[in-house]
Amino acid sequence: MKVVIMAGGKGTRISSVVCDIPKPMIKIAGKPVLEREIECLRSQGFTDIIITVGHLGNVITDYFKDGSAFGVNIEYFVEDIPLGNAGALFKLKDKLREDFLLLNADAVFDIDFNRFVKYHKSKGGLVTLFTHPNSHPYDSGLIIADGQGCVQKWLAKEDERPEFYRNRVNAGLHVISPEVLNAEITSAKVDLDRQLLKPLAGSGKMFVYDSPEYVKDMGTPDRYESVCRDFEKGIVHSKNLQNLQKAIFLDRDGTLNKYVGFLRNIEDFELCEGAAEAVKKINGSGYLAVTVTNQPVIARGEVTFGGLRQIHNKMETLLGFKGAFLDAIYFCPHHPHGGYEGEIPELKTECGCRKPKPGMLLKAAEDLNIDLSQSWIVGDGENDVMCGINAGCKTAVIGKDERADLCGKDLLDCINKILG
Repeated sequence: MKVVIMAGGKGTRISSVVCDIPKPMIKIAGKPVLEREIECLRSQGFTDIIITVGHLGNVITDYFKDGSAFGVNIEYFVEDIPLGNAGALFKLKDKLREDFLLLNADAVFDIDFNRFVKYHKSKGGLVTLFTHPNSHPYDSGLIIADGQGCVQKWLAKEDERPEFYRNRVNAGLHVISPEVLNAEITSAKVDLDRQLLKPLAGSGKMFVYDSPEYVKDMGTPDRYESVCRDFEKGIVHSKNLQNLQKAIFLDRDGTLNKYVGFLRNIEDFELCEGAAEAVKKINGSGYLAVTVTNQPVIARGEVTFGGLRQIHNKMETLLGFKGAFLDAIYFCPHHPHGGYEGEIPELKTECGCRKPKPGMLLKAAEDLNIDLSQSWIVGDGENDVMCGINAGCKTAVIGKDERADLCGKDLLDCINKILG
């Protein structure tokens, strides 16, 4: 599969860090970020690369040449006149006859590309977007997809958005069919997002690939310093899903949000004091932050699946305003006891996912390659502790339980103790 890397940007936002080389050549832990991208691709068998260059492009071409010194084959497309961030693709149409990877050269990433491509092929769409949560969804474009991962809406920064939304952001990595380049574009410059991808929302031909792997734009001095620290800590490579992950599983009611009994109304959802700070600390630690919650209100007919989705959107929105995010959310909709008005019979069952059973943790471990023996669960009750024990995790409880590995006064206290 060919890889197209867009490396023509000027990097004006990061000019205070370096101004005499193109942004993809800025060094991260001693190597240009573009070199680190190429190393990640080469290690997974992606060696046929086209790099589009513009501003100070000779710095890139002189460094990488034909790519043979780096174990890959590199061709270049030089934009003498700026064509927008997708105009070069139309000039390269004859070389792009099969699905191809399209990447930004100024992002720091380390992901399992073969897993990404396999998912794309399984969906059979024209485009698959690599999406993830980030620490600033309030000023990022948002991707809204259905339960099968099919993109329904593409909300750019300037678009009106709902009050509460899922923290799902396009990371700038794509698998694209050459059919997309059959679009009739008459402008001199072509905008990838607004002119090629956004129009596919709602068509049934574009999908999301949600992943917690490391992808960060280093476009500002603060973000550049952040990715440098993450490299030094080993976080960037460790988040690649080829590697076993470690997670901190978080109960919801009474742990992340204030306990109000069975939470049925979105207006009653309120984060616990210190919860966002705790999640933000997990985000910076190398652990995944994964919520696992029993929601018998679904089986009892008191909250719909859509209503629960909105509650979780509120949770993600409120966390996002504090710079925190969840890598995944798992919930159990079942309830074993009958007799409730409006209950859903098919969900009134003994299942393997309702805590204290470990099903949600086992599913997360399968999806995200998590080593449960190196992971924790934090909750506010006996079911959380026993769920962790049953899954082979270490356990922390808000309050007291002699079976738990540690106890704390609240989520933040527990996380501080876990992370030392």
